[in-house]
Amino acid sequence: MTEAVLLRPHAKDLGGGFMVRRSLPSAQRQAVGPFLFFDHFGPIAAQPSDNHDVRPHPHIGLATVTYLFEGAMMHRDSTGVVQRIEPGAINWMTAGRGIVHSERTPEDLRDKPRRSHGLQLWCALPAEHEEDEPSFQHTPAQALPEVVLPDAAVRVLIGSAFGATSPIATLSPTLYLDIALASGGSIAIPDAAQERAVYSTDADIELGGQAVPACTMAVLPAHGQPVLHAKGGARVVVIGGAPLGHRFMVWNFVSSRKERIAQAQDDWEAQAFAKVPGETEFIPLPPRRPE
Repeated sequence: MTEAVLLRPHAKDLGGGFMVRRSLPSAQRQAVGPFLFFDHFGPIAAQPSDNHDVRPHPHIGLATVTYLFEGAMMHRDSTGVVQRIEPGAINWMTAGRGIVHSERTPEDLRDKPRRSHGLQLWCALPAEHEEDEPSFQHTPAQALPEVVLPDAAVRVLIGSAFGATSPIATLSPTLYLDIALASGGSIAIPDAAQERAVYSTDADIELGGQAVPACTMAVLPAHGQPVLHAKGGARVVVIGGAPLGHRFMVWNFVSSRKERIAQAQDDWEAQAFAKVPGETEFIPLPPRRPE
């Protein structure tokens, strides 16, 4: 059997010492299915003096997918949505033609020691949907199906696997699973998407006998059902779906058209995007790269 391709993440500081491990995009691979951005943050222990707020910033041409294992954040966006994000829920924000959002520590947690651990992913949108109206879709933890197997509990966050289907609507075939694997347990990764990758958030694993270090993305060969095994247990996610082709990516902007990225940069510099109600701050556009 062909071995998985391992993508080792690079560290990125989002500000205020809030470090993430970024696996996608990488030099080896831009995307897995529609997923073209994969950030893993935490576990982070924060004190009341720490400021890990993400000020208002824009997106186009993508959907953000936020999933927490620990902690909480307050989402606000330019469509008027205000949503507290807590562990186990899926929050799917479709930027489409343009959205602005902030992610801040909830007020009731600011004066307390707190922990944060989770994943933020971006999905490309099909080219014909890149200019859709922006929207936000919150699905609480209790609305997502869980399948209990002999060695694992699997939450079907997006798509279908193990006989269960997530209620989340997507614009292209998409798969996202959260697997809690018991100590010494094994589970076969289903052939449930055209492209698939596996990522352990906390422990070394084996895939079809291949060693995969913790916090390393393993892009699986097409088809097949490699057996996932962890000597001491692991929290593992599976992502994938149908590929959507190359995308241009600059800062927070994604598009199948390079000129659309330039337009979005101009619009943000001119503060022509819709505002987030109640917000006065914003993240400036980074210096532009030479053409």
